[in-house]
Amino acid sequence: MANFEVISILVENNAGILARISSLFARRGFNIETLTVSVTNDPRYSRITLTVVVEEHELHQIVSQTDKLEEVVEIEVLNQKECVFREIVLIKVKADEEKRGRIAEVAKIYKATVVDLSPNSMIIELTGKPDKVDAFLKLLNEDYEILEVCRTGVTGMKRI
Repeated sequence: MANFEVISILVENNAGILARISSLFARRGFNIETLTVSVTNDPRYSRITLTVVVEEHELHQIVSQTDKLEEVVEIEVLNQKECVFREIVLIKVKADEEKRGRIAEVAKIYKATVVDLSPNSMIIELTGKPDKVDAFLKLLNEDYEILEVCRTGVTGMKRI
């Protein structure tokens, strides 16, 4: 059975490494579901956090093959019980004056923040676990028209 897996890859901060990693995944037929990349506290390195839906044997295969790339310093599969995961989403919702209050109340329940208002829409920001983001989007979509969604992708860190 395929599982949702989060992979953290510490790489040398060189041009082209992201392309090489994504190309490796594509050649093996693995779809990257989410992707975040940023420089670490040491500017020589970047951390790539990506998610895939794979069988266990496929996970071991892709981790092993990725680890063989020259610029890969460290790669690990992040265990959901030992890590903290978060995602940020910006959601533009169609909202006239009549609907704004109700939408803001829904946002408040999820501890989301209204970050922009225009005459016909509002933009809401939510940070949380991916399942919280999914639930919020589903709830909003039931009663309101979502115009646009922009998600950062999952990022995660091991607890000590």
